[in-house]
Amino acid sequence: MPAADPLAAEQAHLSHARRQLARMRERTLSLEAHGGDAVSSEYLAATLYRRAAALTDDPTSTLFFGRIDTDGTNPTDANGQPERWYVGRRHVADEAGDPVVVDWRADVSRAFYRASRAEPLGVRLRRRFGVDRGQITAYEDEHLTDTSEADRTSQILAGEIERPRVGPMRDIVATIQPEQDEIVRADVTTTVCVQGAPGTGKTAVGLHRAAWLLYAYRERLARSGVLVVGPNRAFLEHVGAVLPALGEVEVSHTTVEQLTATIRLRANDSADVAALKGDARLAEVLHRAVWASVREPDDALVVPRGSRRWRVPTHEVREIVAELRARGVRYSAARAMLPHRLAHAVLVQMESAGDSPDDRVQGAVARSRPVKAYADAVWPAVDGPRLLLRLWSDATFLAACADGVLTPEEQALLLWDRPAKGTRSAPWTAADAVLLDEVADVLERTPSLGHVVLDEAQDLSPMQLRAVGRRCSTGSMTVLGDIAQGTTPWATRSWAESLQHLGQDGAHVEELVRGFRVPTAVIDFAARLLPHMAPGLAAPVSVRDDPGQLSVVRVSDGALAAATTAAVRDALAHEGSVGLIVADAQVADTSHALADAGLEHLRLGRDDELDAGAADHEDGTHRLHLVPATVAKGLEFDRVVVVEPRAIAAAEPDERTGLRRLYVVLTRAVTGLTVVHARDLPAPLSGA
Repeated sequence: MPAADPLAAEQAHLSHARRQLARMRERTLSLEAHGGDAVSSEYLAATLYRRAAALTDDPTSTLFFGRIDTDGTNPTDANGQPERWYVGRRHVADEAGDPVVVDWRADVSRAFYRASRAEPLGVRLRRRFGVDRGQITAYEDEHLTDTSEADRTSQILAGEIERPRVGPMRDIVATIQPEQDEIVRADVTTTVCVQGAPGTGKTAVGLHRAAWLLYAYRERLARSGVLVVGPNRAFLEHVGAVLPALGEVEVSHTTVEQLTATIRLRANDSADVAALKGDARLAEVLHRAVWASVREPDDALVVPRGSRRWRVPTHEVREIVAELRARGVRYSAARAMLPHRLAHAVLVQMESAGDSPDDRVQGAVARSRPVKAYADAVWPAVDGPRLLLRLWSDATFLAACADGVLTPEEQALLLWDRPAKGTRSAPWTAADAVLLDEVADVLERTPSLGHVVLDEAQDLSPMQLRAVGRRCSTGSMTVLGDIAQGTTPWATRSWAESLQHLGQDGAHVEELVRGFRVPTAVIDFAARLLPHMAPGLAAPVSVRDDPGQLSVVRVSDGALAAATTAAVRDALAHEGSVGLIVADAQVADTSHALADAGLEHLRLGRDDELDAGAADHEDGTHRLHLVPATVAKGLEFDRVVVVEPRAIAAAEPDERTGLRRLYVVLTRAVTGLTVVHARDLPAPLSGA
């Protein structure tokens, strides 16, 4: 029977759910960790601790955000009977084990996100809840089978999407759209590539896909692991709270630089050298360099054993080496096989002479000093940094390895002006670290994870993509990005090309063009750049009713600093976070100006200078963030102030990259954008 006051009934159900969650947590805490041994007991205790932590109630939010009432035709309805399901961030059950709240990832929750009037999926009613400080304050109903009810925009849904925020990215479980849910629930064996315009929620979709996979395939992925790869530390800190909020705390977050960090970086490559080192052709050069270490045997192998001397002729050793090279195994694996193959050749001679050697004899021969020394001479161990140092220092060696792959001019670009004395003092760069990762994989196979989420993939070089791809060679990926936001000299031209380098040819590419975060006024202004920097891409479309706010302020040269401060103060007068984005070269001066004006702020930076000048403010509570243009990608703020767009674009090596950088910067705003400039705007923005 429906309650006389539906809101009071829903509030009562929330109170009931909180009591049941507390009961579940108390029961978990009461369990004792008694395993078969000390290690098992410790493991069980840790598992119980994590379980109890996951059952901790958050009084600032509700345990559920929606409800569906089915009509008995939904595939999840038991015996064709109507059901009522409350959908939330975690599963809550009563004493009898019956669900009080179902996890948003459960199959029964699928209809909450995908049901529509055209395809109700057996859902008679969908209810969304308005929440304020952990209490249900309102609800909205959609009667999906009622043909007399007109379609309307959910104000609760719109309010949740547009709600101001301070601190890291939040989860979007209450606002996942049907096209997003299709991606989130793609099978674990499926690699999905998402081309997403600004504000379409591609990053959140990727993170929620990871959470769904861990729910649906927990045992499988618990063994193989899940990894999130982002563009920089600022981005990872921005998104790092999403998965823990969904109860997934064992997912690693990293950058490509951290993933390949095996050497100390001492230098920076020029743009053309970095682009060349990121070229996929370098993989062939490195493969040749590694395998060039195998030497042609010149002498026979002689093995003294007792009173006999056994001799394996040179031509037979060459046959063994050739066979190992042709097997397609890694260099180090083949090297480990060589002593055993040589020992086997000796045993064959022993048997021909009438002896009866067994496996122990073969093992002893393989471990003997003559065989080990001979094998090491023919198939020496390879040290990655030493090999790369030789390539960049020895023109003859580089020419031999790059013959037919790189031109003489390209080879000259790669050579160091002065050969390094050793690997410790070599002028290694970030691109070199990626190449060393490739060398390491030629030597020994890189272990594969179960699933990798790769964000901002459009900015990775082919060699960087190979480094990520080999870490899920037997797993699947969620690849996220926007070709229009590619801001590196090697930014991808097509997703088919990127997927090939990742080893994921044929993956499904999904395009998201409906923008939920960036308002119309902002996206339309930024989209003026698209025909000049990514003419093949469709312009994103904001589906929000609120058009947002756009203000373009032209000032004189001497008034730029004062106008910037005024724009920041105006933005801070509104609720939510504020991002002040400037050209990298202007960060230090702008930070001083903000400090002089009494405006406390968190200064973001590149990985090697994160939080410079703001070490005391890392709690994520700052409303004002000073952001270099090159760090803005992937971040979002309620209000954004962009200073001197022409300077931001001009800092890049070419016009296309400059406009793409500017496109990224202009699309960070969720509510309002203010552009302050003294110099002329770039022509596409001004309409000139």
